[in-house]
Amino acid sequence: MTLTETRQSTSPYLAGNFAPVAQETTAFDLRVTGTIPEGLNGRFLRIGPNPVTAPDPSTYHWFTGSGMVHGLRLRDQRAEWYRNRFVVDDSVATALGRERTAGPRHGMGSGVANTNIIGHADSTFAIVEAGGLPVQLSYDLETLAYTNFDGTLPGSFTAHPKKDPRTGELHAIVYYWEWDYLQYVVVGRDGKVRKTVNVPVPGKPMTHDCAITDTQVLVFDMPVTFDLDIAMSGQATLPYAWNPDYGCRIGLLPRDSTDGNDTVWCETEPCYVYHPLNAYDLDDGRVVCDVVKHPKMFDNDRNGPNEGAPSLWRWTLDPSSGKIHEDLIDDRGQEFPRHDERLIGQKHRYGYGAAFGNDVEHGPALKHDLVNRTTEAHDYGPGRVTLEPVFVPRNNDSAEDDGWIMSYVYDEATDLSDVVILHAQDFGGEPVATIHLPARVPFGFHGNWIAD
Repeated sequence: MTLTETRQSTSPYLAGNFAPVAQETTAFDLRVTGTIPEGLNGRFLRIGPNPVTAPDPSTYHWFTGSGMVHGLRLRDQRAEWYRNRFVVDDSVATALGRERTAGPRHGMGSGVANTNIIGHADSTFAIVEAGGLPVQLSYDLETLAYTNFDGTLPGSFTAHPKKDPRTGELHAIVYYWEWDYLQYVVVGRDGKVRKTVNVPVPGKPMTHDCAITDTQVLVFDMPVTFDLDIAMSGQATLPYAWNPDYGCRIGLLPRDSTDGNDTVWCETEPCYVYHPLNAYDLDDGRVVCDVVKHPKMFDNDRNGPNEGAPSLWRWTLDPSSGKIHEDLIDDRGQEFPRHDERLIGQKHRYGYGAAFGNDVEHGPALKHDLVNRTTEAHDYGPGRVTLEPVFVPRNNDSAEDDGWIMSYVYDEATDLSDVVILHAQDFGGEPVATIHLPARVPFGFHGNWIAD
């Protein structure tokens, strides 16, 4: 079976726009409908799994395919180029006859990096969780090398570091299947780790993300845990499964602590959270954290996140009682929550997300007003669905809602993708600009705007 033939696969994670693309494409001077806003000079990057050879549909897990990055470069109101490139892990190097990527490794496997792509310390990194190291990419998205931040990273990294907008440092919670702890890692503006703190946990949880406030880092210890039987089965799947007896809790670890035992744990009913929207401190010592909550994970469907539609909730953590108060914000299926990242760790009003329903069905983009408790949708048209939306402020001093919503949008009719730019204050209105890409961008995970 070829990569093209996987689109007719019986696995939902290889069919339709989940299917990988086989070609690396470079295109210049892209066609634009509308006008690209002034000041958007930089790259809009995203990444997702893209198996380099056709996998077995019965065992393929959506989270395990080799990474492929997609990038659009904007300059002076022009769409200067689009590129997509494999992140050259060992499987890609073997399949495509390329040199093995230089640099250190951590853990086992081929070195897949497929979950997020960030800019930090004047570099571009493809990143992943569960043991893999960051992969440094060139400005043009070519793979350069694996990195452990000049030998300062003692083990694994994460797909979801949080950049403190005031210090420029990255804050991360990382995990690895051999560890009996989670690790709090702080990466300085110079791209070197300046702090690690081990947080003991009773099992080996899958901890996809974290959140920070002015004073705390939030540690997600949730009931998806490493399963040795799956790992030893020899099947090419993710060795983590639903474990409701494990418990479900969020830890509050002071950011200035050097001892993981300082963590104060707050408990809630079993569920799973991949992505918090944001978190902030309250004056009375409680902490607010808005999250997209899944009812469970990897129980009936072991190959992807398909255990019922996730919804948006507000959690208020009370360290004095060890409890979490839950408040439903929006019950429609959604994922990939984002906000104005100038407010990471600060009180926010607006949040954005992508529809993500039962059977991982994609749809419109969503905007939440968390003060008025209203939600607005942007429908991109028949057969057109969005991937993760990203907020980009108009300028450094603009208001929280004054900026652009950028997303990759798949068009079923043309089997191609566009990048669509909305004004956040006219969310349901016509796009400001649509950049027409010469390729299909598969459903994947995360991306970011990286200004020049």
